[in-house]
Amino acid sequence: MLTDFFLARGAMFFASGWTQFACGFGLAFLILLLFGRPFIRTMHTWQKKGQPISENVPESHRAKAGTPTMGGILIVLAIVVASVLFMPMNNPTGWVALLALVMFATLGFIDDYKKVTSQSVKAANGLKPSTRLFVEGVFVVILAYLINKTMPAYVPDLSLTFGSWIAWPLGLLYYVFAYFVICGSANATNITDGLDGMLSKLYMPVLIVLVVALYGATRIGFMDTVIFLPEASGLYAVLGATFGAVLGFLWFNAKPASIFMGDVGSLALGGFMGTVAMLLKSEIIMGVAAGMMVLILLSSFIQTMVFKATRIATGTGRRVFRRAPLHHHFEELGWTETKIVDRFFILSVMFAGLALVILKFA
Repeated sequence: MLTDFFLARGAMFFASGWTQFACGFGLAFLILLLFGRPFIRTMHTWQKKGQPISENVPESHRAKAGTPTMGGILIVLAIVVASVLFMPMNNPTGWVALLALVMFATLGFIDDYKKVTSQSVKAANGLKPSTRLFVEGVFVVILAYLINKTMPAYVPDLSLTFGSWIAWPLGLLYYVFAYFVICGSANATNITDGLDGMLSKLYMPVLIVLVVALYGATRIGFMDTVIFLPEASGLYAVLGATFGAVLGFLWFNAKPASIFMGDVGSLALGGFMGTVAMLLKSEIIMGVAAGMMVLILLSSFIQTMVFKATRIATGTGRRVFRRAPLHHHFEELGWTETKIVDRFFILSVMFAGLALVILKFA
């Protein structure tokens, strides 16, 4: 009887979403702090020359040559371990989010491995963009199908939902929409990861918005603008673990970085972010919260398109920015790396605040 009592109390304790979040956060953060330094030494031993420095960066980045990469491996491991230990096993939403994390981490690992083992300037570009986009598309089809299957019966199939009352059925265009959300998120985080500590700092405000959206989706009456999705409760431990792992990684990635996240981390976190937003039917909110990352991604896209168009039209490619992505443009203007990261972080907090206002009152 006494054993049953304590088992029941323990089950009630861990059934709390915030308890799962706190436990996932604490364990993932602890894993990063305890194993971060040994992991960095291991990467130093394996990666004799560290991550190759691309030619498409300011000259100041040459000093970072030899810094090991693939720190995202430890981030992903910490998230998976902490999530599996504390999330409800019978809830599919947590598993779908982790699947997205692992899928994109695997793609990023292959990309990083090619860069590190080859060490050529050409290899610094990793996989061909067309190859990577195709593989990401395959991932999205799988994830979008699973996401749709987790939705409760009252949510229209293959739909974009904004608030509790507005739903636009998309049909097969749902998969196209999912591609823009999930792949867009993955590539935005990947391009944002260009300065010491920047992706971690810009990512955390977005995580906070997703956590608030999760709470609103699992609590009736807390937020009328969020559709009720009780199945989403499986995400508490996963989001907590992600928050803890990213914060723990920042301990080692803050300037001067002892290790880089690499594509294995940036692609994983981006694909995960987009997938969670779709699981919560908060794609638009996430896009607003990640506004700083969107601007960074757009700067690279605009630079590439304008350069190609003007080269075809005039024979000479013209630049919109001194160097893309956006953070390198400000480096060329003379801003220090720390100033860029801090100011981009401030803007990211403001975008997250705007997203919360929309989430509450839209």
